Amino acid sequence: MKNVETEIIGLASDHAGFPLKEHIKTYLDEHGLAYKDFGTHSTESCDYPDYAHPLARAVQNGEVSRGIAVCGSGEGISITLNKHRGIRAALCWTPEIAGLSRRHNDANILALPGRFITPEEADAIVDVFLTSTFEGGRHQRRVEKIDLPTPLP
Repeated sequence: MKNVETEIIGLASDHAGFPLKEHIKTYLDEHGLAYKDFGTHSTESCDYPDYAHPLARAVQNGEVSRGIAVCGSGEGISITLNKHRGIRAALCWTPEIAGLSRRHNDANILALPGRFITPEEADAIVDVFLTSTFEGGRHQRRVEKIDLPTPLP
């Protein structure tokens, strides 16, 4: 994969997303891509915010360049990640959606529904997410309007 060899990808999951996250780690290893795993580290029941928040902070502070997060539906972890200023987590279940999320929304974290996609589908989605780039242009002004001002008016 070009353009991502020097990046560090952050990973996070809950217990339902753990098996797919482990598969994604193998996929990243096979492609020579570095990653940092923020947990969880088993299928023992846990709470997705405990892993989503550290991933979001790592993206915010530049510790990792982008992230991949997995929970059962992808919804809970995505909602949690998007509470953080500057985080644009996109719940994707097809490569096409992953590409649009990068090209039009400059998504910086990919959220996946671990119970609803196959490992092979995840590979294709991850590949597109990591190799697509933000188009800017008319999309830039839209992305600039996402974060609420601080303090709120």
